[in-house]
Amino acid sequence: MVFGIMTSGTALSQKFHQILEQHKGILFKVARTYCQNEADRQDLLQEMMIQIWKSLHRYNDNFAITTWMYRIALNVAISFYRKNTHQQNARLPLTDEMMHIQEEASSEKQDQLNLLEQFISEFNDLDKALVLLYLEDKSHAEIAEIMGLSVTNIGTKLGRIKEKLKKRFLLINS
Repeated sequence: MVFGIMTSGTALSQKFHQILEQHKGILFKVARTYCQNEADRQDLLQEMMIQIWKSLHRYNDNFAITTWMYRIALNVAISFYRKNTHQQNARLPLTDEMMHIQEEASSEKQDQLNLLEQFISEFNDLDKALVLLYLEDKSHAEIAEIMGLSVTNIGTKLGRIKEKLKKRFLLINS
């Protein structure tokens, strides 16, 4: 990863490194949600860090740093995902995971988690972001602030997403 974008001892550079170190989990979670491929994840992480660096001088201390970071990370991820989806749809590689046959059955809970991850990966960009923030235990108000939507809209969308997931799990289990 590129943490050495600016190597000078400026206060802005130090703040940048401190923010990344304290909140890098946000970037990793967003990248994992939007990129299945490790190389793409690394590219996305680098692009998110570049955009955070470019925007750092405009950060307003009146807002939570995590809200600001989620907003940048999600915007970059959605743009990155859209740009790369067209390229990836042209070729669908057979991965090692697809070819690997498990010798022993995995636990039911792990199977459910794998299904959930698969279902989430099929969502549109906005729904993926909402689920990611919801799973991070963000309140509807925090999600609304990050996404730039109303709290009511967040509640409605999350309710619909939960219903979709319930139906998908019911279909699988019947």
